[in-house]
Amino acid sequence: MTALQTSSPRVFFYVQHLLGIGHLARASRIASAMARDGCQVTVVTGGLPVSGFPGPDVTSVTLPPVVASSAGFSGLADQAGEAAGEEFLSARRDLLLEAFRAAEPDVVIIEAFPFGRRQMRFELLPLLDAIAKADPRPKLFTSVRDILQQQKKPGRDEETVKLLREHFDGVLVHGDPGFVRLEETFPLTAAISDKITYTGIVAPPLPPEPVEVFDIVVSAGGGAVGRDLIRASLEAASRIATDRRWLLVTGPNLPEQDFAGLATDAPGNVTVVRFRKDFPSLLRGAELSISQAGYNTVGDLLVTGCRSILVPFTAGGETEQSVRAERLEKLGLALALPEAGLTTDLLVGAIDKALSRPKPSTADIDLSGAERTAAIMRDLRSISG
Repeated sequence: MTALQTSSPRVFFYVQHLLGIGHLARASRIASAMARDGCQVTVVTGGLPVSGFPGPDVTSVTLPPVVASSAGFSGLADQAGEAAGEEFLSARRDLLLEAFRAAEPDVVIIEAFPFGRRQMRFELLPLLDAIAKADPRPKLFTSVRDILQQQKKPGRDEETVKLLREHFDGVLVHGDPGFVRLEETFPLTAAISDKITYTGIVAPPLPPEPVEVFDIVVSAGGGAVGRDLIRASLEAASRIATDRRWLLVTGPNLPEQDFAGLATDAPGNVTVVRFRKDFPSLLRGAELSISQAGYNTVGDLLVTGCRSILVPFTAGGETEQSVRAERLEKLGLALALPEAGLTTDLLVGAIDKALSRPKPSTADIDLSGAERTAAIMRDLRSISG
């Protein structure tokens, strides 16, 4: 009898968020769906804590946090912003391996790696070794969004393929191939095609009607890099649609000094907050959303059918959000503006244009990624039985 024959398969889910909170939010939604489907889920997180994640329905293991030391993800820093040294990282690695052994999982899911999170090889390569030596060996999957950051350094994609072929049983692509296919941003997809399963986009169910209505909702993801978008929106609120209620959601990581300055400068029709737990409901009641083009925010927009202006994050050579924003604009589901050179005038013009359009019709895009991922775990159980 294999471990997967048990009625409640044990899933060990590793997720490391470094800058924003998108990876953590998506992984948390998947973990909750698996827990609802009868899995015993352990979620291991390694970034700064975020209230409400990963959720009360899973076992949470928190490693000493590391963050990106720059927008380009070129290094790691500890919670105090100091460069993460060898002793600190070695201790983290050991805690991760202890958590893996204690969980005795039937399935391990590693978010992003080896397509991304190369900075975490110091602990993930030892984890791969531990998985390979485990008896019985758990199934191993990588969990990735539909659009990847395109690699510019020679050999990176080949290294990813090698790791996938040597260690991983499957690649869970959280997207709809009718919207975008993995090969559009990962050129060596043919070499791993036998391992790929598309789950659909990991999006929430339609949220309830909002208890409070704002006409225009502006959000900046985790908040570490959305300051210019928030500032431009604040200035636009003073020039246009002054008879409408605005909500500016800065994100939890915006420095306190910046947050205080925005709140002080906000006109009477604008409310500035760091976080709203009911964000999807607010989009359902809003006339317009202004945001970056992160995976989770776009999922919320598609579910609620809210008009949207997308300003994709491009710092440090990031390409993922630009690809998503351009695809949505081509489908008539959003307007896209460049992050570089964003001005209040550009934003005001886009707001006028967006508000003059009807709300987008429901997109023919699969949004059941969390539930489908849980079903894959269920299928593994039945196959092993």
